[in-house]
Amino acid sequence: MEKIRRANLEDLRDIVEIYNDSIPSRIATGDLQTITVDSRLKWFQDRDHQHYPIWVIENNNQVIGWVSLQHFYGRPAYKSTAEISLYIGEKSRGQGIGKKLLEYVIAESPKLGLTNLLGFIFAHNQPSLNLFKKYNFQQWGYLTKLAKLDNIERDLIIMGLHLDYKK
Repeated sequence: MEKIRRANLEDLRDIVEIYNDSIPSRIATGDLQTITVDSRLKWFQDRDHQHYPIWVIENNNQVIGWVSLQHFYGRPAYKSTAEISLYIGEKSRGQGIGKKLLEYVIAESPKLGLTNLLGFIFAHNQPSLNLFKKYNFQQWGYLTKLAKLDNIERDLIIMGLHLDYKK
């Protein structure tokens, strides 16, 4: 039985491990080398967890994926817009975990005062593009040859969703 909850510092090791699992595929992150828990400690501690949280999803008390929200662009006018980062552990991919996390984030975002969600997705990451499209995200931007992964220039698609809700 899966359970989604706010991440705590004790989850950081699992968060980093799941993130590192995604690096070799070259479809989910621009990082080319694995990261360490120490290198992510400041990232975890300095964030505004009240407005831009990190959630983990557990199965049998084991973290199998995570999703976070980041303040977009860092300026006050964009406070109600957040960028989504979503990662699933290698053994749990293809089992609907991404759907559960994305549904959860969409449902929770209005409670955080968010009106827009963004996903920055490599154009060759068809599973993530399909997932976001399924939840009515639309292509808001297309940046060509923005990244170089293993000497291959890659495009980045910005997927956006306006959250329509009544206060």
